[in-house]
Amino acid sequence: MTPVDILILSNGPGEVTTWVRPVVRALRQQLGDERSVVRISVVLSPCPNASGKEAAIALSYAEVDRVQGAEHFWQFLLWGKTFENWDWRSRGVVVFLGGDQFFPVVIGKKLGYRTVVYAEWDARWYSLIDRFGVMAPKVAERVPQKYAHKFTVVGDLMLAASSHSSPTLDKTQTTELIGMLPGSKAAKLAQGVPLTLAIAEYINAKRHQTKFVIPVAPTLDLQTLASFADPQRNPFAHTFGFSGAELIFPEYNQQKPALKTTNGVTVELWQETPAYELLSQCSICLTTVGANTAELCALAVPMLVLLPTQQLDAMRSWDGLPGLLANLPGLGSAFAKLINWLFIRRKGLLAWPNIWAQEEIVPELMGKLQPQEIGEMVLDLLANPEKLEQMQLKLRSVRGEAGAAQKLATLVTEEIRLLAKVGKR
Repeated sequence: MTPVDILILSNGPGEVTTWVRPVVRALRQQLGDERSVVRISVVLSPCPNASGKEAAIALSYAEVDRVQGAEHFWQFLLWGKTFENWDWRSRGVVVFLGGDQFFPVVIGKKLGYRTVVYAEWDARWYSLIDRFGVMAPKVAERVPQKYAHKFTVVGDLMLAASSHSSPTLDKTQTTELIGMLPGSKAAKLAQGVPLTLAIAEYINAKRHQTKFVIPVAPTLDLQTLASFADPQRNPFAHTFGFSGAELIFPEYNQQKPALKTTNGVTVELWQETPAYELLSQCSICLTTVGANTAELCALAVPMLVLLPTQQLDAMRSWDGLPGLLANLPGLGSAFAKLINWLFIRRKGLLAWPNIWAQEEIVPELMGKLQPQEIGEMVLDLLANPEKLEQMQLKLRSVRGEAGAAQKLATLVTEEIRLLAKVGKR
């Protein structure tokens, strides 16, 4: 086969971990691991939810050969040159896995490459893109008939990501595990960490067999996470009546680091990613909104989605103009309060499984949440497993088909074979 380049465009932490990871794995399975024949590059574009560690995460994937961070993206988009002045083979495919769908149009033209776009909710620029892999048939419903041949339903990439397991958790039959996913950004962690830890204390006092675990986001280090459990560094912890927790490290290698609250409740910190095997063993998870809800849905894990609003100006992780206004120096706090107040008044469905089902199949709890009320809801669900089973059944009904990464990789492979037949376009 003539040597080709596959250039993957992506942006935020969710896309890099749940889209890029399974796709590059599927590409190597189909096209082989010979780098002189197929080279995989990842170029990141700016994202308001980015942590700054996305490039390092992408580079950690064995299937990827080189990565450029988001800080150099505009130079690449405008002039077609990377920061390290990468060479490009004469034939290749640009694969869109996050960002703006106009980016592959521009970059594909500059490099003379075919273009493949993964479209989760809508497809754009279909007259200028070569192929689309869409999550569901409805994405292609509004597309003119003359472009219909470009569209293939591949399914949900988040489900593809969740099909790969993590190291197995040591869990006995009597263990009852609750997963806590407070987020990865400071705006969510400031409220999410003390709230979920206080909930753990409340549940533990009434149900001693229950264990707790936090699958730590790959963009988050343990010291930063622990700082949000310290009332002296996160004064907002007192809002939930939480007295604090400290980071403890294991004496033996087989143990995990943990947060230990002042009331003696230990919450294990799980750093291996992706943590799908761990999450699949949870009886229920307490999570914030975001990609977590899609991953839990793919695993059919019951969940409560928590949106505490005690500190309206804490939530500043909006996309687009609202995110820019909420993070302005000086005026950002006022904008954040206004934006979040308007958001609360107009709230629709926020968790991905609820959006897909167009109904609230997992509870979305918004307001001035308190640990006691959430704890009682969890205790009720644990005491009535038929309620959890019903939630699982509904999650399975909306999570979509498996195999999206393999199907998308097949589209890329077909474009590469087309290049071999007709030559560079």
